[in-house]
Formats: sequence, C-alpha cells, structure tokens
Amino acid sequence: MSSSDYPVRVADIETRLSVLKKRQNRMMLLSVASGALFVASFMVLFIHQDVIYGLFGLTQQVEQLHLPHSIDVNVLDVGQQTDYLSNLLSWFGWLLLKVIGAFIGAFMWIGFLKKFQFFRIRFQSFVLKFVGWVVGFILLWGGLSYIQYDIKDDEANAYHELTHYDQSIQQSQIAQYLKASSVDPTVQDYLLAQTALLHKPSDQDVATAYMAKLMQAERTNPHFMEYGFKPEQLWSMQQQLYGQAHTPLAKSVEAEVIKANYWSDIFQNILFVVAGFAVFLSLIFYLLSNRLKGRTVRIEHNVQS
Repeated sequence: MSSSDYPVRVADIETRLSVLKKRQNRMMLLSVASGALFVASFMVLFIHQDVIYGLFGLTQQVEQLHLPHSIDVNVLDVGQQTDYLSNLLSWFGWLLLKVIGAFIGAFMWIGFLKKFQFFRIRFQSFVLKFVGWVVGFILLWGGLSYIQYDIKDDEANAYHELTHYDQSIQQSQIAQYLKASSVDPTVQDYLLAQTALLHKPSDQDVATAYMAKLMQAERTNPHFMEYGFKPEQLWSMQQQLYGQAHTPLAKSVEAEVIKANYWSDIFQNILFVVAGFAVFLSLIFYLLSNRLKGRTVRIEHNVQS
C-alpha cells in the first residue's frame, strides 16, 4: 500500500465513524422516545377510566359542585363552573401543549447554550448534551404548568371557598347562604350532600344523611323532576356512597355507564399493548445503540493504535 493511499483511508474511516456516531445517537434518541411512550402509556392507565367516563359525562365520585337552575350563581359570587368533561379536555390540551412545547423548546434551549463556548465544548459529549436537554425540558414543563394552574386558580378558589369547612358543614359558605335563603329544602339537601362529598376527606356520614332525605324526596315529592338535578351527578353521589345507583333518576344513566365500562376495557387493553410494544422497542433501540457504540470505540482504538 502506497503512502498516498493512507490519508484517503483515514478520511474514509473518519467519515464512517461520523456516520456510525450519528446512527448511535439516533438509536439512543429512539430508545428514549420509546421509553417516554411507555411512561406516558403507564400513566394514562391510571386515569383512562376517568377519561372515558368523562366523555360520557360521568364521574365515579363527585368532582365538582353542580348548581341547579334554581340557584342564583351571581348571589353566590361564583361564575358558572365549567363541566367536568371540558376540564378534562382542557387538561389533555395543556398536557399536549406541555409535551410538545417542552420537547421542541428543549432543543432550542440546547441551541441557545451552544452559543457559549463553555457549553459548546461540553455538549460535544452526547451524555452532557442529553442532560442539558432534560434540564431544558424540565424548566419549560414547569413554566407551562405554572401558567396552566395560575389561569385556573380564580375559578377553583371561588368554588373551594364556597364548599370548604373544617369541623361542621354548617361552617361552609354555601350552608350559610342556604340558611339565609328561601331555597327549597330538597335543593338544599342536594347541594349539601355534594358539599360533604367534596370535603377532603369526604364527609361520608353527613353526605349519607342528606342523600337519604334526597332519595326520600325523589320517591314522594311530585315536583322532584322540576328542580333541575343532574342525573349524572346523582349517579356519582350514590356510586361514591353506596357503590351503586338506587333511585330511578340515578339509574337512568346506567346505559351510559355500561358503554363507558365497555370502552374503558377496550382502551385499557390498547394501552397495555402500546406499553408492551414501547418497552420492546426501547430495549431493541438501546441494544442497537450500544452495539454501534462498541463498533465506534473499536474502530477509534484501531485507528489510534
């Protein structure tokens, strides 16, 4: 082999090394992305039933106060509360925004830091570059989360103040309002039962007492259907207290409950498949990345020797 061939071979080897390193980095990124998909699927498994129920306008326990049309929300100094499904969709919208925004923004963060020589030198290492990317992702996620909850604080605080109490439900603002008003006793039972269930932890004994009067009113009060009570809310209240619906109005949503359970089971199976596939892909990409890294190290060692 002539000496003139040697520089050509070295240049060729360096080009191949560069290609191998890019492939190795790509495999590692795919492994991380697959791992992130597994984590996301695993997290959704814990909330998927609430999501499906929300699409049918249902919750397995009382999540928010429902004010029937006979209650003046202006007197209570609160706006009309957003329904649970809208809150759920808003939460998913923010989740998508935070994932995409933090993911893309983290790359922009790395690009910005590379303008400084200190970081430009250190980011030649893929590990340090990845650590910097993770730091950027966390910072952006935290910032967007702060904005999300700051926007929702006003409405949440208004309803929290309305239903909050320490020892007795009579201490709550809504109980004080009802005591000073001419609201029908059945409507009062409906609101106070919800208030007791919204208490942290739920005030089961108080809620059961008000619910018993509410159930009695449904059987005996001919004007019960005129109060504007929400069947889905009654179902949630009885589900939380007794584990099943007992009254006709609450049972009227059972068909929706069956559909929700059916789709919840299907979605759960899909999530298990996605999570398993994501773990498999993450492992494959990780092994490929390690194999490419090993080849790169061996070639570099041979060139140096």
